[in-house]
Amino acid sequence: MRAYAEAYLNDVVENQGKLFDFVAQQYPDKDTEAFINTYMASKTRKSIDEAKAYVNTMDAKTLWDYFIKTENYRLEAGKALAGFMPDWIGEFYAYYQWYYNLSSAELIKKIPVSFLEKAYAGLHDLELDLAVQKVGEV
Repeated sequence: MRAYAEAYLNDVVENQGKLFDFVAQQYPDKDTEAFINTYMASKTRKSIDEAKAYVNTMDAKTLWDYFIKTENYRLEAGKALAGFMPDWIGEFYAYYQWYYNLSSAELIKKIPVSFLEKAYAGLHDLELDLAVQKVGEV
């Protein structure tokens, strides 16, 4: 069983990738990894896990605005992830969460961002479903 209806999958995967990339690009002096950790364990992401249509269909910018208001979030000083990595990590987490029907809060604990940063070189050229299957269920 998957986390929610497949009809939402492409939107969630694409928008989460764009969200992570948006944060990295717009805030190069802020810690993208800390943002990802907070976001994945947030009430906002839980709403997506639970297939709440209102949140599941938001574009990246709207999702960012919703997240910072809902969570009262402020970015931490630090270094942004570079290149295509933030987009890929966002897409990976969204697809993995759906594929293995795992809460996002649990997923971020089991597969830390630091692991995906190291695995990026070997996984990012694969189709997303194959990359998720290569990492396997945790």
